[in-house]
Amino acid sequence: MDGVDAVLCDISGGIYKTLAAYSLPYPDELLNALNALCVETANELNTLAVADRLVAEVFAEAVHALLAQENLAASDITAIGSHGQTIRHHPDCNVLSLSFSKSNLRTFTCQIGDANTLAVLTGIDVVADFRKKDIALGGQGAPLVPAYHNAVFAHPSKYRILVNIGGIANITVVPPAYQQRPPLGFDTGPGNTLMDNWIRLHLNEAFDSNGSWAAQGRVNQSLLNHMLSDTYFSSPFPKSTGREYFNIDWLSNYLSSFFSERTGHIDESSKDNAFRPVDIQATLLQLTAKTITNAIQQVVSTQHQNHAESAFEQNDIEVIVCGGGTFNSVLMNQLASDLACKAPANSSASLADNLAASSLPNSSSQPSGYTVLTSDHVGIHPQHVEGAAFAWLAFAYLHDITGNVPQVTGASRAAVLGALYKKN
Repeated sequence: MDGVDAVLCDISGGIYKTLAAYSLPYPDELLNALNALCVETANELNTLAVADRLVAEVFAEAVHALLAQENLAASDITAIGSHGQTIRHHPDCNVLSLSFSKSNLRTFTCQIGDANTLAVLTGIDVVADFRKKDIALGGQGAPLVPAYHNAVFAHPSKYRILVNIGGIANITVVPPAYQQRPPLGFDTGPGNTLMDNWIRLHLNEAFDSNGSWAAQGRVNQSLLNHMLSDTYFSSPFPKSTGREYFNIDWLSNYLSSFFSERTGHIDESSKDNAFRPVDIQATLLQLTAKTITNAIQQVVSTQHQNHAESAFEQNDIEVIVCGGGTFNSVLMNQLASDLACKAPANSSASLADNLAASSLPNSSSQPSGYTVLTSDHVGIHPQHVEGAAFAWLAFAYLHDITGNVPQVTGASRAAVLGALYKKN
């Protein structure tokens, strides 16, 4: 919820270009309401209904600003692909309800930003509501970006792994184009959300700029192992998650259970205490990096075992990172460092040897194994990838192209996603 990204894309003849973008923050009052709607309370309906319209108005403002910036008219645009603002994501029926028995609970996902309002205010057709068809087909409704990643980022001969680090992090394994196999992907766990919550609580900052606060701390390995024991991280994919699960309450519960078993405590003042808030921040950064790299190594190991003649054995695997996490150099360096380490214990020794090196962007060496890059290196700004993905999903809807990947979401079949909201 750090703001709205409007991305201008040209998609035609099999060519995908991202031309420009415009970002707009939510007004404080609306942002506070959106954050409140993410927490289950009584009598939310009026707030939800009003926020639905107001979010659409901010979306429309971002569209108008982008068009003005690029000297374009509404008539130059084929359609808007609008994901909406996620308020709740419950793919597992793990919800509280005073109205329904447990047997009558259903999985659901909820995004707001009224597409009718957006279409009217912009004078542009809108394709929206992308996730619910996948939910109806028994899927989790997320992640939806793998189909876009596969269409746009597939390399002729190399495997690529797309890593998106927003509030939640997710990965997509994109096979080489010649293999013509579907991608794999899932949410790995927290991206920036826990770090953002923790620094907001202690320094009243919205985020840890460049990871500078985390860099001043010391990782508490025991606490890290305690958090890594969460069952989400070891659950098989398909799987998806959100801030409904990984939030300040999740963190508080793990901190409470960890410190209750030890004599230590969080000390706001002592520079010598092992559990300073800055050390928690350093540990949270490591948690994000470790869960991403563990997930990468897990899925690479699975693919390696299932496809013995795969490109894993002949080529570097390009790890392409996008999202806000790319601007955290401490996190990026940690990812590259972790990927240079041995593979998880459940992976084969030969795979561990094969994936024994990595390089960062601008490194002079190009060792075998993982090469960690940002999406800038393949022609799209890291902050624009998600917006471009939903432009592509709107294109897919208009051209009757399926937008979900059943192996990723768990849906019973592939489907065209979304609904059209006409400007007229």
